[in-house]
Amino acid sequence: MNIAFFRIEPWEREYIESREEFKKLGAKAVFFDEGLDQDHIPTDTGAEVICTFIDSKITKPVLDAFPNVKLITTRSTGFDHIDLEECKKRGIQVANVPKYGENTVAEYTFGLILALVRKIYHSYDQIRETGSFDLQGMRGMDLKGKTLGVIGTGSIGQNVARIARGFEMQVIACDKYPNQQAAKEVGFDYCEPERAIRESDILTLHVPYTKETHHLINKDNIFTMKKGAYLINTSRGQVIETEALVKALHEGHLGGAALDVFEEEGVIKDELEFLLQGSSEKPDLKTVLANHVLVDMPNVIVTPHNAFNTWEALQRILDTTIQNMRGFQEGKPVNLVG
Repeated sequence: MNIAFFRIEPWEREYIESREEFKKLGAKAVFFDEGLDQDHIPTDTGAEVICTFIDSKITKPVLDAFPNVKLITTRSTGFDHIDLEECKKRGIQVANVPKYGENTVAEYTFGLILALVRKIYHSYDQIRETGSFDLQGMRGMDLKGKTLGVIGTGSIGQNVARIARGFEMQVIACDKYPNQQAAKEVGFDYCEPERAIRESDILTLHVPYTKETHHLINKDNIFTMKKGAYLINTSRGQVIETEALVKALHEGHLGGAALDVFEEEGVIKDELEFLLQGSSEKPDLKTVLANHVLVDMPNVIVTPHNAFNTWEALQRILDTTIQNMRGFQEGKPVNLVG
């Protein structure tokens, strides 16, 4: 079995090659530092298994370049960067890592919440940059007694709700597939999305990116949020309409936002490469500009898609990825999507 790993750090390669489960595969593996998309296809395209990360784009041209591929395993829960329909046509299995960061991302979410509502970063930045200990503009709010709205109650959303209950917050949640047992055990109530958006003091998003969740928060509903409410996103950037968010913040309707992800993330992360090398994908430049506006707003915290990024979570991702390959090799596939 030939395996091609993309966007692999040296320590990850060392970890993978040291695992007994991987050695048992007897696989020939090649490792690439960069991601995979139609503008970055290696000369060696004989892989039967492709292992990617979320910054890769597995589209028809990429699949055309890999005639032998039978399995794509992504080191992420989300799989919107893979053309599932095209994979299905070709009989290619697609596997993900359904659970790895239920506590990891939830903890980061609350880090963002606290940094935002208690103005922790703003306080630190003021002292570091100006030496001023002035408390003007530093007043925050208690979490106790406030309402947290959780949209998406998978393993991450449930852990966010559990942490919120530790802060003695009231939690309301919505999900396409409600988990009433979890609601009872953790102590939250399900409601319609409209109510969660309307009644939450803090609204946090934990949904995958699909056609149904595209611009879940948009110009038609963002102004139904409480005046002064806060919006947190550690899921996917496309679930928020960026221009609507900028407008709600600029007009003072929202108190602030904390974003670990945003639309056109790939372009804004490496604008120099985009300008010098170009891309077959055409970004929405208005959204890219709106992202820059968000970054410069004093009541917005932006982090670089970092919520998943702990040693423990990354090791769980790699272990599950090896299990996906093992299941494929033995004809007992696991963690398939699509």
